[in-house]
Amino acid sequence: MNPTDRLITTLDAALRTVFAAHTGAQPCPTLPGDATELSEADRREAAALMRVNHVGEVCAQALYTAQAFATNNEALRAHFITAGAEETNHLAWTEQRLKELGDRTSLLNPLWYAGAFGIGLLAGRLGDRVSLGFVVETENQVEAHLDEHLNRLPAADHASRAIVAQMKDDEARHAFNAKELGALDLPRPVKGLMAAAAKVMTTVAHRV
Repeated sequence: MNPTDRLITTLDAALRTVFAAHTGAQPCPTLPGDATELSEADRREAAALMRVNHVGEVCAQALYTAQAFATNNEALRAHFITAGAEETNHLAWTEQRLKELGDRTSLLNPLWYAGAFGIGLLAGRLGDRVSLGFVVETENQVEAHLDEHLNRLPAADHASRAIVAQMKDDEARHAFNAKELGALDLPRPVKGLMAAAAKVMTTVAHRV
């Protein structure tokens, strides 16, 4: 694609992520035969956690879209686009689960997308190995965060737990793939800043 086409595609991806309904290419993970019956308190907690996970997927779309836009390596651009398409499954699954729980996505999704896009663009401009290193660290932190959610989700919420477990496996694979492509190990202070930013996002998205 020429630069104009890339810009239009990037803007279209942003609008679709933030404002459109989503359908995954893969069916939503389920645990057949395990009905989900939750108290009101458990429903609210499950919904808050799944809203956080949905925000994480909005940010993943922004990051991969920005990194695809920033790189001049066509093979790497294709890799980022493919990874972003796989993350669309997660976006659709968490969105669907929130509807089933009778709750909403974050009101701040446009802000989350814009912030993540800016970070992804910066990472991409610093070079492909840095960009891939950013993917590895992001996915490692997301995997740890999803593992924490598996501990916090109500035991009876089989539907949400199945979704989060599959997401965790997918994120680990994305980190492995980025490492195989030559990702740079980011400095510890950068990892710390990324963790701090993620903490702000998860804390706010839990409620808003």
